[in-house]
Amino acid sequence: MIEHKSRKPAVIGVFGVAHQPYWHQFPGLYESLCSFHKILVGMLTREDTRVVDLGILDTDKKGYEASLRFNAEDCDLIVCNMTTYATSSVFAPVLRDAKAPMILTALQPRDALDYEKANTFMQLENDSICSVPEFFGVAARIKRKIYDAIIGTLENDPAVEKELDDWISVAKALRAMKGARVGLMGHVLNAMYDMHADPTAIFSTFGIHVPLLEVDELIESYEKVTDKEVEERKALILREFDTPEPKSDPLTSKLTDHDLTLAARASAALESFVKEKDLDGLAYFYAGTANTLHRIVTSSLIVGNSILIAEGIPMCGEFDIKTCIAMLLMDAIGAGGSFAEIHPFDFGADQILVGHDGPHHTAIAEGKPVLRSLKAYHGKEGSGASVEFKLKEGPITMLSINHSADGGFRFVLGEGTSNKGPIPPTGNTNTRASFAPDTRTFIKKWCMAAPTHHFALGVGHVAGVLEKLADILGVECEVIK
Repeated sequence: MIEHKSRKPAVIGVFGVAHQPYWHQFPGLYESLCSFHKILVGMLTREDTRVVDLGILDTDKKGYEASLRFNAEDCDLIVCNMTTYATSSVFAPVLRDAKAPMILTALQPRDALDYEKANTFMQLENDSICSVPEFFGVAARIKRKIYDAIIGTLENDPAVEKELDDWISVAKALRAMKGARVGLMGHVLNAMYDMHADPTAIFSTFGIHVPLLEVDELIESYEKVTDKEVEERKALILREFDTPEPKSDPLTSKLTDHDLTLAARASAALESFVKEKDLDGLAYFYAGTANTLHRIVTSSLIVGNSILIAEGIPMCGEFDIKTCIAMLLMDAIGAGGSFAEIHPFDFGADQILVGHDGPHHTAIAEGKPVLRSLKAYHGKEGSGASVEFKLKEGPITMLSINHSADGGFRFVLGEGTSNKGPIPPTGNTNTRASFAPDTRTFIKKWCMAAPTHHFALGVGHVAGVLEKLADILGVECEVIK
């Protein structure tokens, strides 16, 4: 199947804090706390993370040295492990000077003290919560933010494991944005005011560079594609997609050899173009004059776009770079992220169709995605091969990124369910979605929250992760419920 690109691992800094006078007062306590700290480090260590563990710190000088080390390692997240009571002077230099966002973990080795055998040593081993109020109070004083405190037991605590997973996902999203290049090619589809975005504002908020590209550059790649590359790409497409006979929509037909060949050549060109420009994503729109190579190429990108999206490189039509970034974030946290908008209701089933024409994330499709030839792209110029499928059944999340009135960005989030049932055979993606408390009420609230009309649609309920990410980015966020 299509192979997803390997992303750089998230870098997670971790350090424990403790009170130095305890060491001579309670021999063996340091070693005991180090063994507990090692368990947390193991929980943070994954195939897609790199952990920078500085052990247990107990002086302000060690805290200062830690901040330098974490910055040098370019950490995406820092975890301060409250192993026992510690003075805030130990962690404050890290919070003040380290660039990465910080969370606290206050995880007791025991569910409760063994009161029949309890002693001061045992209490100190489990005193992880004691300094948490002090640390938050000092953070407020020095105008730095601690983004969370995970409280629970060190082992066999599903709530703790879920919170750690969420924060690791946040770290992966932050890593995905570092040095990312999401290109813009062409121009906004006429009259879509909500598609406009400021590349400087994108860089300021997300740290993503926006190369401004020409369709002519893509055509140069298109003209270099060999017949062998076209045949190889055709074989890939036919392996990854079904090509059924048409059903009820007269705009559709079985995939033609002509459209398959154009899609294959465009897909090969697009792979080369993305590699040459070192892109992590691309938003584009260009109509071109009838019968020109510009229109032929830009009308044939849908299949190639969908393959790239499945590889982890989001591609958006209609020049929608904000949704392209939303798809990048969704993919980075493992939720996929397909291009979508709201379509007709099914009021009797309390559901609504969500989807779009154009490219989609085939890796999160329910079953094998379909290719149909379209005689016209409704509302746009051109014709050709188009992708049709619905998302995997189960929990889904919607993320819209829009500009606010002052030029900043805002997230609008919602969680629902992808349901079993038919979708229209129009060569477009659609998912039968339902939402609480009922779909009509949710969609009204969604519209009134002023999203863009496009959004990234992903699998799983991940609004909590994206809400944390918005907090770190300093982006306004509204979760529709």
